[in-house]
Amino acid sequence: MTENEELILLNIHGADRPGVTAALTEVLARNDAFILDIGQADIHDNLSLGILFQCPDATSGNLLKELLFKSYELNVNIRFKPISAEDYSKWVGMQGKNRYIVTILGRRLTARQIAGVSRIIAEQDMNIDAIKRLTGRVPLEESERTPKASVEFSVRGTPRDKEQMKAAFMRLASELQMDISFQEDSMYRRMRRLICFDMDSTLIETEVIDELAMRAGVGDEVKAITESAMRGEIDFCESFTRRCALLKGLDVSVMQEIAENLPITEGVDRLMRVLKKVGFKIAILSGGFTYFGNYLKQKYGIDYVYANELEVENGKLTGRYVGDIVDGKRKAELLRLIAQVENVDIRQTVAVGDGANDLPMISIAGLGIAFHAKPKVKATAEQSISTIGLDGILYFLGYKDSYLD
Repeated sequence: MTENEELILLNIHGADRPGVTAALTEVLARNDAFILDIGQADIHDNLSLGILFQCPDATSGNLLKELLFKSYELNVNIRFKPISAEDYSKWVGMQGKNRYIVTILGRRLTARQIAGVSRIIAEQDMNIDAIKRLTGRVPLEESERTPKASVEFSVRGTPRDKEQMKAAFMRLASELQMDISFQEDSMYRRMRRLICFDMDSTLIETEVIDELAMRAGVGDEVKAITESAMRGEIDFCESFTRRCALLKGLDVSVMQEIAENLPITEGVDRLMRVLKKVGFKIAILSGGFTYFGNYLKQKYGIDYVYANELEVENGKLTGRYVGDIVDGKRKAELLRLIAQVENVDIRQTVAVGDGANDLPMISIAGLGIAFHAKPKVKATAEQSISTIGLDGILYFLGYKDSYLD
């Protein structure tokens, strides 16, 4: 920048309609202005447009005059602010700072929630560059309201204490009944390609082994072992072996009846439709059973199913299983294996589950999500969803309703 050039920040506000941006930038073009930065937002047909431009000092007076006349003609408000070379250099220097995405989810969002998130960001000396609503506009009539809401913050800077920030987000989420995701804004976040799901209590709202146990008349015994394992109190392989043994003698025909009546988790249909549309590879990595995983595979076009195989003799369950148990360690191994087969970087993967045996795959995935999880799992996972259905994952991936439905 020379002494004969000026930097000017132009802010335009007013009712939006086609042609406003074109008319103002055409004025800049006629006067040979060089645009250094530009940003625009439209909120309920109200325009907010910012342009930082450079122009020769000798022409700036006529240029500003033209812009004033054009803004009057367009019925928009316009303001000018000179920017010093020093301030501009500082702004350019900010480009090297870390960028993060903070996403908030809930059945509905309130001013208290937005204010709380904004305050935590400010306390970490970070700056909000942009705020974007991901879900559809909210109707005034409560009966017409969609059962979910999501807003995304684009944040710049380096947290003073990242762990403290995450803990503050977790407390706020619990207090105000919402979910908060805090992710680094990298190219991998924008290029997720593989998603791996737990099945029981994640894709379906039940533990299939509990359903089998109820048919076998050992429901209470098996359920107690299941809950203890999911809380991480006993080893998964030990609990699995003990539970399978209690199913001995159950007629195999029971499995079809259970499969046909599986309670699908809220949001699964929409989530699967969108994931297939945008090209995700989808896997089920389950400590449950292949019979039910394959049923969901056919229903949703899932690409991979890895689960446990129950041994059957003469149409009855023997109380034993075939092959190795798919436990937490095996789930993490399978996630890595499928990523290699699909030529996907581990940072492009997503893992979703609710139990302690899901933590290994959740911890190595590029985006690990605890879904309606046990307290231990929720406290350990980087991200969690507890307030809405499984399609809340789409907002953590950055998708907007307007692009999806």
